[in-house]
Amino acid sequence: MQFKHPELLYALFLLIVPILIHLFQLRRFQKVEFTNVKFLKAVQLQSRKSSQLKKWLTLLTRMLLLACAIIAFAQPYIPNTENFNEDQETVIYLDNSFSMEATGKNGSLLNEAVQNIINTIPEDENISLFTNTKTFRNTTIKTIKNDLIQLKHSPTQLNYDALYIKGEQLFSAEKTAAKHLILVSDFQQKESPLTFEPDSTVRLHLVQPKSTLIANVSIDSVYIANYNAETIDLNVTLSQQGEPIESVTVSLFDDDILLAKNAVSIDNNADVTFTIPNSLAINGKLVIEDSGLQYDNSFYFNINTKSKIKVLAINETTDDTFLERLYTEDEFEYKSYKIEDLNFNLIPDQNLIILNELESISNALKTALLTFKKDGGSILIIPSSDISLNSYNQILRDLISCMFLELTNREKRITSINYNHPLLTNAFYSRVNNFQYPKVESSYELNSKSNKILSYEDGSAFLVGNDNVYLFSSALNFKNSNFKNSPLIVPVLYNIGKQSLKLPQLFYTIGQPNSIAIEASLGQDDILTLATEKSSVIPLQKTYSKSVVLETEDYPETAGIVEVKNKADVIQRLSFNYNRTESNLLYFDVTDKENISTSNSLTSTINDIKSNTTINALWKWFVIFALVFLIIEILLLKYLK
Repeated sequence: MQFKHPELLYALFLLIVPILIHLFQLRRFQKVEFTNVKFLKAVQLQSRKSSQLKKWLTLLTRMLLLACAIIAFAQPYIPNTENFNEDQETVIYLDNSFSMEATGKNGSLLNEAVQNIINTIPEDENISLFTNTKTFRNTTIKTIKNDLIQLKHSPTQLNYDALYIKGEQLFSAEKTAAKHLILVSDFQQKESPLTFEPDSTVRLHLVQPKSTLIANVSIDSVYIANYNAETIDLNVTLSQQGEPIESVTVSLFDDDILLAKNAVSIDNNADVTFTIPNSLAINGKLVIEDSGLQYDNSFYFNINTKSKIKVLAINETTDDTFLERLYTEDEFEYKSYKIEDLNFNLIPDQNLIILNELESISNALKTALLTFKKDGGSILIIPSSDISLNSYNQILRDLISCMFLELTNREKRITSINYNHPLLTNAFYSRVNNFQYPKVESSYELNSKSNKILSYEDGSAFLVGNDNVYLFSSALNFKNSNFKNSPLIVPVLYNIGKQSLKLPQLFYTIGQPNSIAIEASLGQDDILTLATEKSSVIPLQKTYSKSVVLETEDYPETAGIVEVKNKADVIQRLSFNYNRTESNLLYFDVTDKENISTSNSLTSTINDIKSNTTINALWKWFVIFALVFLIIEILLLKYLK
C-alpha cells in the first residue's frame, strides 16, 4: 500500500494525546451520605471494574477513529501494475492529411480522433502532440483544446520515417521514464514501405481508424485537347477508386457563372470534354458531386489571354522557311532578317534568337547577344559549314562554356536521343531506339561540357543545350544534312521556342516547385505580389527587362485562384490545386507489425496506457471505518454501564 500524501501520516503521533488524557484524567467524586454502609464495599468494587473496561474500549475506538481519519487524508492506494512507479511520457502524432476526410462512425476520421483525444485524456495531463502542420510540446489538453477543434486538413503528410523520428525527438532525455509514441493515421499506402527502426526506449502504438468510405471520385487534371480560331476543347480527367459509380456530374464555372454541365459514368478513369469559345479568358473551376473525399471535388484552372512568343532569326543567305513553318503565328511572333539588314534594337524585345548559319559573329552582335542572354533570353546557334572558328569560339566560351574544334568531313548518323534532357521531357509518347536516323555530311567536333540532347553514333554531340543556350554541331542546309526532313526537328525546335518563355500553365500544384514567367516591365523598386482575398505574399522572383519569373512551392496554402499584382494593378491570375496523392484509398495492413501495439481505436489505446498508471484508491474505506468507529464510540458511551 502506498500514499498520495504520506507526509500527513506524521499526524499519527497525535494519537498519544487521547492516551495521556485517559491515563491521567483526574475525576472528582461526589460525597453521598448513607445511613447504612453495610454493602458499600461491594458496590465500589463492581463500579471500578465496569468503569475501567468502558474507559479502555472508548480509548481504543477513539484512537482507531483518529487513525482512520488521518490515513484517509493521506489517500492510500494499491497500484494495479508493477511498473506503476515509472514516469510516463506520451507523444501523439495526429494525421490531418486530406485522406483523413474519409467518413468514420462519427464524422470524419480526423474529427473522431480529435474527440477521442479530448474526451479520453485528462485536461491537466502533460503530453506532446504533433500533426503534419503543427507541433505542441509539453502541453495539456486544456491548453490546446481549441487548436485541436479548429485543426484543418493538410494537403501533404509527413513520410512515415520522418514522423517516427520527429516523435522520438519530442520525448525528454529522462532514461527511466516509460515513453509511449502513438501514431494515429489511416496509414495510406505511399511509395515508401511502412517500416520503423526498433527503439527499445520507445513503446510504439499504431492506431488505424477504419473508414466507411467505399468509393471516391477525383478530378485529376485538365488540359486543352484541341483548339482552333473559334473554339477550345477542354479535356477533364477523372479517376475513381472503390466501387464503380454509374453517373458523376461535372460542372464548369467561370468565376461563379455556370458555363456547362456534363454527366459521365466512371469505372477507374474517365474523360469529359467541354467546348468553349477561344476568345474567352476564363477563371475556371470544375466541380463534381461526390460523397467521398471532398478536397478533390474541385479543380481550378486559368485560360489567360495568350502572349505570343517572340522569335527572331538572323540569317546569312540560307533559306529559313523551315523555321517559318515551325514557328506559326498562332503561338509565335516570328521575324527573320539577314545579318546585314538587322536592326540591333529588336534583339532585347525577343524571347528566342536564332543564328541561322552565320559565317562569323561580329563583336557588336556578340555584345548584344551576351546582354540578351543575361536578361533571360534564349539563343539557338546553327553554324554554317564554313565558319570563322575564332569569332564563334569567343562567344561560345561565354554563352555555353564550349568551343568548336575542327570540321570533320565524314558522314555521321544521329542515333541517340537524351530523353531525360529538360528540352525533351514529355515530348515523346514512348522511347524509340530504332528509327530512320538522320545524317550529316560534315560536322564540327565540340569541346563541350554541356548536356547532350542528340548525339551521333560515335557518341559525339549533334545538339547540346544548357541554361537556355542551344548549339548544333553541324549546318542544317540540305546539302549537308537531311535533319530538316526528320521527325526529330519538330519537337526539338518547337520546344526550344516554347521554353524560351515560360508562359503560365493552366494550373499549378501546391507543394511542388513552380517557375512562372509573367510578362511585365517593372520599375527599379517594383515587385510582384501574389494575392487572395485573405492574404498577400511576395514570392521569390527574378526580374528581367520584359518579364518576371516567380518561384512558388508552399504558397498558396489553399487551392484556388490568386492574382499577380504590381501594386494595385492585376497583371494576371494563376490557379493552384492540391496534389491528388491523398485520394488513394489503399492502406497498409499494420496488424502484421511485430513488437508494435496496433489498434483501430484511439480510446482503447489511451486507456491501455493509462491502465499501467491506475490505482485502487482506499481512502473511502478508511472514511467508512472512521464512521464505524465513531458510531461504536457513541454506542459505548450510551449503552455500556
